[in-house]
Amino acid sequence: MSRPALHEFEQAARARLSSHVWDFIAGGSGTESMISANRHTLDRIRLRPRVLRDVSRVDTGTTLLGDQVRAPVGIAPMAYHQLVHPEGEVAAARAAGKAGVPLTVSMFASRTLADIAAAATGPLWLQLYWLRRRDALLDLVRRAEEAEFRALVLTVDAPRMARRPKDVRNGFAIPDGIRAVNIDETLMSASYGGQAGESAVARHAREQFDASIGWSDLAWLRERTSLPLVLKGILTAEDALLAADHGVHAVIVSNHGGRQLDFAQPAFAALAEVADALDGRIQVFVDGSVRYGTDVVKALCLGADAALLGRPVLWGLAESGDEGASLVLGGLVEEVEEAMALMGASEVGSLSRAGVVCPRAE
Repeated sequence: MSRPALHEFEQAARARLSSHVWDFIAGGSGTESMISANRHTLDRIRLRPRVLRDVSRVDTGTTLLGDQVRAPVGIAPMAYHQLVHPEGEVAAARAAGKAGVPLTVSMFASRTLADIAAAATGPLWLQLYWLRRRDALLDLVRRAEEAEFRALVLTVDAPRMARRPKDVRNGFAIPDGIRAVNIDETLMSASYGGQAGESAVARHAREQFDASIGWSDLAWLRERTSLPLVLKGILTAEDALLAADHGVHAVIVSNHGGRQLDFAQPAFAALAEVADALDGRIQVFVDGSVRYGTDVVKALCLGADAALLGRPVLWGLAESGDEGASLVLGGLVEEVEEAMALMGASEVGSLSRAGVVCPRAE
């Protein structure tokens, strides 16, 4: 089966999904300007290829959090995959394994951690928000350990959920038959009751997310698990250095796909600042409108160890389940290999800041 262009997956997903679900997946916060800003920033970064270098063999493989992977690519955390396909995260796990890249499973996954792990052949990371109920948070960590997940990804840019106007307008709630099955039902009830002029998902976040946590709280989590800890939502050198100082194993440079602080700087605008400050102390990942192999190469040149793909995976799942997601991921990995060859880079480590031209901020 030939691989459709990425925009064809997007169009197919939009045609298949209800308008409310599509808005939940595609929408942003506030003015929604950050969604286009992420892509605009990436498009303005230009590549500086080198020639007459031996690229008869190009190795895209690398090591992420101690695991060897096929390419410097991963799947970003996204909740409720069953919104787009009945098999949900199980299909995503199969696709990630086929592509040889890690899958970050949301704490609000619609399939059990055990079922996802049974379908996986590649590394699984579990994404967490810090709940007021620490016992519930710790229970998730324990079950992730039992299912042999490889890391924890704590989202730190959402002490509260930003206003997402499309979800408010739609009175969005998680539809009947889809549940965050890994969390006590009593903690999730607010997500399921629709109400005009209010997002049920935001209402749930207000009730359950602990907005009081600080850097010192990370020690509590680190003392209770041996899994590597990753912080997602870092946009400044100051916070990146604090993360390293507090024993974090990696950071994800991210503005939450344009869904949290409106007018925050795009992730790829912050990437070099973060990578330079850390100077190899811990690994650096990035997400935010990653769509093409050249985007991944740009990320590597700017100091990232990997780039994470978000919405396009859901487009692939919506189009044809794990087969569609596999085509999206496999196509991206192929594009990374091609882009590296055309850059004159035979391995991931040979890409550097010299490979990009970044325009001055507008």
